[in-house]
Amino acid sequence: MATTTAFSRAAAAATPAPAQDAAPRPPAVLRRMLSLHDFEEAARQRLPRPIYGYIAGAAEDNASLRDNRSVFDHHGFVTRVLRDVSRRSQAVELFGEQYASPFGIAPMGINALSTYRGDIVLARAARRMGIVSVMSGTSLIPMEDVARDSPGTWFQAYLPGDQARIDALVDRVERAGFRTLVVTVDIPISANRENNIRTGFSTPLRPSLRLAWDGMVRPRWVAGTFLRTLLRHGMPHFENSFATRGAPIVSSSVLRDFSARDHLNWTHIEAIRRRWKGPLVIKGILSVEDALRAQRLGADGVVLSNHGGRQLDGAASPMHVLEAVVAAVGPAYPVLIDGGFRRGSDVLKAIALGARMVLLGRPFNYAAAVAGEAGVLHAITLLRDEVDRNLAMLGATGCGELGPQHLVRRHG
Repeated sequence: MATTTAFSRAAAAATPAPAQDAAPRPPAVLRRMLSLHDFEEAARQRLPRPIYGYIAGAAEDNASLRDNRSVFDHHGFVTRVLRDVSRRSQAVELFGEQYASPFGIAPMGINALSTYRGDIVLARAARRMGIVSVMSGTSLIPMEDVARDSPGTWFQAYLPGDQARIDALVDRVERAGFRTLVVTVDIPISANRENNIRTGFSTPLRPSLRLAWDGMVRPRWVAGTFLRTLLRHGMPHFENSFATRGAPIVSSSVLRDFSARDHLNWTHIEAIRRRWKGPLVIKGILSVEDALRAQRLGADGVVLSNHGGRQLDGAASPMHVLEAVVAAVGPAYPVLIDGGFRRGSDVLKAIALGARMVLLGRPFNYAAAVAGEAGVLHAITLLRDEVDRNLAMLGATGCGELGPQHLVRRHG
């Protein structure tokens, strides 16, 4: 009952969506979702094995994926007591905008295969709750639809292979109405994602008896997501890789469209900075040197990220470099971070080390797969409530009060 009350209270306090769009009623399954961890197993039971495998999997031996979670055990909290924390707020400011919480939804590709109209589901839930949402460039819904439905959503781009196409893509993002552009820079080539192969996922998606069987044993997904999408919108395409519509998910040209990124360099970022007038964020930074270069070139912020462990296996968790990057670029420069966050305590550890905001991808994708927009709203509420409780127990009334003094390094 307490969770349902918190859900309603948080939804009412958040930035309102259009009046004709009432918030969805939480389905009964959400009563069992007590933390973000719970959504993963529920999503595994609802999604076909290849789709779940794509979301959950990482590269090679999953070393970076594991490090992204274990890194939070390296720090313990130092609490302050007997402080009046009755008027606490977790709101943060970023790029001139006020957000209700210090976390947001990270970009994650092909969300529309997890739940019907997945990118709109995620963006709409984020807008209702007053948090950041970043739309992925490998999404299956046109960016214009998302921007129109949920103004304030950020757009994340993967750069195509030449400057002319980059310029055209940037111009399209601007015309669509996005204000903040995130450029992901940590995919010079495709990673060795053996987990995808083992679970039957491929790019392009190849029809097979195994794929058909994986769908048949998940009839709710087939009817509610796949067939519903086909009947109403046709075969899904990669809609936003270029200025024009990309290839369908079953086309062999998909691989060609995602290649030719290994020659991209800082001169392309300079050209984007000259062209893009809004906030520009560089995502995929893991070194002090690259963070400083992004700052010098005029990027308005960086996202420390190892791509959720999905690129270079063995790449350090962003939490390992967070403190050094913040010290180098200065506390006024926005440093965002993603990778393995699941709890309010995880979020506050990053904030205490200097992060301005934390982004989460997989948990909100799982939440959408379990219960659509209501699932995402519930997941946001759970995390928001954890942040609120932890702030109080730390003796802080806001994120700006947190610092290294609230953490102690655990040995071993």
